Amino acid sequence: MNFKKIRNSHLTGIKGVGMTALALYFQDMGIMVSGSDVPEKFVTDEILKKRNIGWSVGINSDHIKKGTELLVTTGAHGGLNNDEVLKAKKLKIPVLTYAEALAEVSYEKETICVCGVGGKTTIGSMLSVLLDSANLSPSFVVGVGNISPLNISGRYIKDGRNFVCEADEYVLSPGIDNRPKFSLLKPKIIIATNIEHDHPDVYENFDKTKEVFLQFFKKLPKYGYLIANADNKNTLDVATRSRVNLITYGFEKNVDYRIQGLKFKDQKTLFSIYIRKSKKLIDNIVINVPGKFNAENAAASLVAGDLLGIGHEEIKKGLQRYLGCRRRFEDMGMFFGASFYDDYAHHPGEIKVTIQASKEWFPDRRIAVIFQPHTYSRTKALFDEFSKSFSNADVVGLMDIYSSAREIYDPGVSSELLAKEIRKHQKNCHYLGDHKNTLSWIKENVRSGDVVLTMGAGDIFYLYDLLKNKDLSK
Repeated sequence: MNFKKIRNSHLTGIKGVGMTALALYFQDMGIMVSGSDVPEKFVTDEILKKRNIGWSVGINSDHIKKGTELLVTTGAHGGLNNDEVLKAKKLKIPVLTYAEALAEVSYEKETICVCGVGGKTTIGSMLSVLLDSANLSPSFVVGVGNISPLNISGRYIKDGRNFVCEADEYVLSPGIDNRPKFSLLKPKIIIATNIEHDHPDVYENFDKTKEVFLQFFKKLPKYGYLIANADNKNTLDVATRSRVNLITYGFEKNVDYRIQGLKFKDQKTLFSIYIRKSKKLIDNIVINVPGKFNAENAAASLVAGDLLGIGHEEIKKGLQRYLGCRRRFEDMGMFFGASFYDDYAHHPGEIKVTIQASKEWFPDRRIAVIFQPHTYSRTKALFDEFSKSFSNADVVGLMDIYSSAREIYDPGVSSELLAKEIRKHQKNCHYLGDHKNTLSWIKENVRSGDVVLTMGAGDIFYLYDLLKNKDLSK
């Protein structure tokens, strides 16, 4: 598709983090953007308003006008079967899914894709900041509310060579188009974090998940590179089988870029990286985000920067310039004398490393975790793994399961059942229910000096609207 000829676009589900980033990208290309979405507050509302991108409330065919030259739709709200898509097709307006639009805009650039369960958004954000710091003028679309210090999540720069994006293994439109979203991309560099069994609603077993990653890796051209996390055995196995140009990173001894001397001081993460091929040591690397896993994320970004010819001192400056992004161990402030942090973690592996990161940064403080499970299918398929993910926390609270728009209620799984199972490994676990009951529990149980982690991919972040109400936070 020739986007240079498009003047007006409409994004159905514009407040989704990926769709908002795409809207910003379109705007930078000179394309007028309108949109529609549900009335509930999203983390993207602020940036859309700041950029004067308006949206209509609800998904309604009346929002589609004849002058629209392109409609992009999210997978939610009925996906390709929603009323706005059907109206657009009736008016012969071209329709693309988000994944198709992302792929189309990427084709004019050299694309760096980040894939895997956990780390996609952070590496995409971190790498965008690093390339920007090195004056490479990167374009990027990252599915997050905001990237600090860039204060955006999507950007198009005509003269820049590189395009950074997340590569999602989920399908384009469940039941309608079951191709993996990332199968549409044409990467020059792939960064692979952790390959785990996720999305059991479309991949019934882990072997099928690994197969889609394998096929994605094989899309690399002969001159392309796969940067793989060797600390994840599944990633290393699939990467090795792909037979592409492979560079490994991690804490393991025989990796190409080895992380050494990891320590935490004054809410900073410090480490060095030894490059096996050149026998060089890049020391005194400092990042402003917590955890062993973020050292891995920084290492992946460093490898990409190295491949692009950025000097090591410049890479270190770029990594230290990165200040985090929305809903990734985001500092939400103080309430009831406790420090609150919000994170998107919704997979057992992500939960474990986020809790561990909080322990590393705050070794002498009580860690309280409030988790909202995301989707019945994931909670049911990974029930046992979830039950063992909270043992490192001091106290745990479970909100009700947040159901995806693409699934129906499943009476065979609930947060009450999960809380009961968690108690076998962590006795101090409580079922909380909805936002209102959770707020009451916080007021009664959170102590001054605690570190409170709210985690989940649903609407758990609405808690902060309640907490910031002066009458409730006294």
